[in-house]
Amino acid sequence: MITAISPIDGRYASKVSGLSECFSEYALLKNRVKVEVMWLITLCAEEAIPECRTLTADEEQKLHNIISDFTPAEAEKIKKIEAITNHDVKAVEYYLKEQIVDTSLNEISEFIHFACTSEDINNLSHALMLKDGLTVLKPQQQLIIKNISNLAREFKTVPMLARTHGQTASPTTIGKELAVFAQRLQKQSDKVSSIDLLGKLNGAVGHFNAHLAAYPDINWIKLTKNVIETKLGLNQNIFTTQIEPHDYMSELFDTLTRWNTILLDFNRDMWTYISMGYFGQKTIKGEVGSSTMPHKVNPIDFENSEGNCGLANAIFQHLSTKLPISRLQRDLTDSTVLRNMGVGFGYSMIAYQSTLKGLGKLKLNEQNLARDLDNAWEILAEPIQTIMRKAGIEKPYEKLKELTRGQKISQATIHSFVESLALESADKQRLLEMTPASYTGMADKIVDLLE
Repeated sequence: MITAISPIDGRYASKVSGLSECFSEYALLKNRVKVEVMWLITLCAEEAIPECRTLTADEEQKLHNIISDFTPAEAEKIKKIEAITNHDVKAVEYYLKEQIVDTSLNEISEFIHFACTSEDINNLSHALMLKDGLTVLKPQQQLIIKNISNLAREFKTVPMLARTHGQTASPTTIGKELAVFAQRLQKQSDKVSSIDLLGKLNGAVGHFNAHLAAYPDINWIKLTKNVIETKLGLNQNIFTTQIEPHDYMSELFDTLTRWNTILLDFNRDMWTYISMGYFGQKTIKGEVGSSTMPHKVNPIDFENSEGNCGLANAIFQHLSTKLPISRLQRDLTDSTVLRNMGVGFGYSMIAYQSTLKGLGKLKLNEQNLARDLDNAWEILAEPIQTIMRKAGIEKPYEKLKELTRGQKISQATIHSFVESLALESADKQRLLEMTPASYTGMADKIVDLLE
């Protein structure tokens, strides 16, 4: 592993091991075998194709066993065939024929890959790979959302000085700011789950030419839909050329990019809160923060996550913009690009685990939060001028601007100004009782709305 060119297969291999069953060369070959076998089983069950006879229970089980017993060693057999054929899908066809050559199934071996173009097998295999990859990635996304949501609820009433444009602004709470990220991430996760993974099985240019030439009376749309949707759990796209147009992939990768971008935004905010002293980080025995400064505990987990979100998005964005484009009925520029789907998933996985590690090390510093609030009495200019508007006092904004802008404002300054105003007693009393720490609006109530 130490000789690997990619850090995904080297330094970070343990973090992405769950994806090897989804996006490796072995995974691609296994899914190709699965698609070919399911297609053969479906043809055998079609009464209108007598030459591809009905399978016995033992024969069908034999075909299913080829899928379930497929190991990396079996994949290597296909690679050896490919070295001769120089065609990866044809190598799968020849491999399957070898698997049944000494059985009763050999008499129907020419129905393996019947009427298919390579892309019929490949597009379904890629969709299955994405389906498997999402079963690994989505739980990590949900774990991040859950952890952020739990922190939001825990800190929903902890006041924090907001900083719009980096300047002191109306207070918020730690919990409400975390809740915003949890909700943003959840919305994108919901969009990921709503995207249909599509597939086609309609021949060389997308309309069953060869199929109808051999068996003109079969409803090929219905038959292939059975394979794609019932047997493989995907969704049929009947409007294709030789390739499935990959638009759904573009939609998926765009959505994953947005998810990662939101997480990147979260990482940067957490990094900033740590730098401001609002959060500290739990120390781990044996860990070194800096090679020269012993006191440091660097926010490296959020930094690592930010960097890997960027790498993942670079891959996803290229996939998204490239894959929907194919010259005329087909060109091969998508083939090599599609082999990098797992790279985007891999960098995402590394990013997610880094964020989770960072979240697990956080410890809130309420003393620093309270100090910053107590040093920012000027932010009460907003509620004061708002109540002055309610009372019909002339030019309230301008008066507060003159009082506060560029000035050091204390509690006494604020109270003196409020006492000078002609306000209803209840409004005046409410302003006099207000502090930067109490001026948080409905922040805690908004956190309660998290699902």
